[in-house]
Amino acid sequence: MSDIPVTCLCLVEPAAFGFNTETAVTNRFQQNVDLPAAAATARSEFAALATALRAAGIGLCIAPDTQLPVKPDAIFPNNWVSFHDDGTVVLYPMHSPTRRAERREAVIDCVKQQLGFDESRRIDLSGEEQQGRYLEGTGSLVLDRQARIAYACRSPRTDESLVREWARIMDYEPFLFDAATPDGTPVYHTNVLLWIGANIAGLGVEWVAATQRDALLDRLRASGKTVLALDDAQLHAFAGNMLEVNTARGERRLVMSASAAASLHRQQASQLRDSGCMPLVSAVPTIERLGGGSVRCMLAEVPVHNLTIR
Repeated sequence: MSDIPVTCLCLVEPAAFGFNTETAVTNRFQQNVDLPAAAATARSEFAALATALRAAGIGLCIAPDTQLPVKPDAIFPNNWVSFHDDGTVVLYPMHSPTRRAERREAVIDCVKQQLGFDESRRIDLSGEEQQGRYLEGTGSLVLDRQARIAYACRSPRTDESLVREWARIMDYEPFLFDAATPDGTPVYHTNVLLWIGANIAGLGVEWVAATQRDALLDRLRASGKTVLALDDAQLHAFAGNMLEVNTARGERRLVMSASAAASLHRQQASQLRDSGCMPLVSAVPTIERLGGGSVRCMLAEVPVHNLTIR
């Protein structure tokens, strides 16, 4: 067995994608616009992303959503489940009641069957919903899996005490901070302003509380990351919502949306090349506008040893 797992991905093919009025209360990225045939267009964008990932040699599990109950955000599975290289599966408490039906054992079974993931432990935090405490997976938690640091910005969807409890159980160092959009609204998920690769991290520095910026930058750099600073316009283009993946071909690919890629300056693109990470770009404009999340939100990482791509 290899000591370093490759990163496979779990995706959920949407059955009823659309604008969710409940989640829009805390998600300033969502836009309630009338887009004809939005659900069908979202499925096309989803299919194009899956094709691009497969072409890059990335192992995928694609689980179909169910028609009922209607789950407009099922395309974002990383908020309710995470998979870890010791075989741990974590289930998370969701802020929006309409999203709780997304937690389905069938999706986890699909990961096991299609990717050979061997579950050794289950941690179910979903009962915290009854106490009004929420932690939305790797939306709330941006993980440096190498240094075992869990970064999280406090928000209605990210309870500080649960971050600390998760970190204790999973043997991670918690690093909490505050961040807000320009109108003063707390950033709903950490992964819209921070992503972490092997050698580089993207951070929306302007949105981090001014008194906490230096400490966050210092911690990222101390763990060996070059910091790619993202401005307000780039964050709104979802340049903060990327995911670096270790492929079975021994490559590191940074998955991003077409809008995020287009927002990067020439020097930033050069920084990415220098980090040894190749961009993998896919257009998901309908998903971004109505769902308020981009490609990273669509991907739940599955660390797998001795992968055979199917």
